[in-house]
Amino acid sequence: VTCSAAISACEKCHQWQFALALLASMPHLRAAPDAVSYSAAISACERGGRWQLAFVLLSSMLRNGVAPNVITCCALMSSCEKGVHWELALALLSIMPEFRVAPDHVGYSSAISACAKAGRWQCALGLLSSMPDMRLLPSVISCSAAISACEQV
Repeated sequence: VTCSAAISACEKCHQWQFALALLASMPHLRAAPDAVSYSAAISACERGGRWQLAFVLLSSMLRNGVAPNVITCCALMSSCEKGVHWELALALLSIMPEFRVAPDHVGYSSAISACAKAGRWQCALGLLSSMPDMRLLPSVISCSAAISACEQV
């Protein structure tokens, strides 16, 4: 718990390098990285604009048998949004059920925003219209992101 809290503090201070160093040091401290610590490190990478490193951490998570959670997936999608990698955001949204993670409002909003920033308004509207199929009502944030996508047309 202490390591995860420290990694989370690094994320809040935009210190992604320290977050990664703490995560890497956990086995030496006899602390196994878990979904919380990985998610905090992924969030730190997202805040630091290091989307590639965020996905390297996802790969490490899976290799180490740690299951991603909704926070992990949403942080990854947010990193895609900032990196204008809408295809990765959509792919992640579609494979979340394989991780036994149900996409939520935050995930959809991040994917819609990623599409909007890439000028993919059709994709953004498609995601917005598919939310009720997932038993999610579009939120103000998801609607605003879709509107933003349409403004670029």
